[in-house]
Amino acid sequence: MEAQALFDTLADPTRRRILALLLARDELCVCELTAALEEIQPKISRHLGVMKAAGLVTARREGTWMHYRMAKLPGWTVALLSPLATGAVPEFKADVKRLKIMSGRAERCVD
Repeated sequence: MEAQALFDTLADPTRRRILALLLARDELCVCELTAALEEIQPKISRHLGVMKAAGLVTARREGTWMHYRMAKLPGWTVALLSPLATGAVPEFKADVKRLKIMSGRAERCVD
């Protein structure tokens, strides 16, 4: 993990919100992130692409859906990112609440 890439990624509030949710959950689908952040899919996907290029997240495809999770990171990076899911991101509680509402629905990510 290159420090400059990490700090460049953290400069954007949407990416900080995504990282906070991924730190709190094992894995999230793009549709779950769009619902939680109340943003459009292209914007979320673009930010995930930046984070993947920086080495912060990994992706896997399941049918038409892309799922993202935190990459294996060096200890200093984990220590730096940990506060994101414990209050450093002001929108975190509301984002998690929307994510729980979405996860509770019978149809999570549907075509």
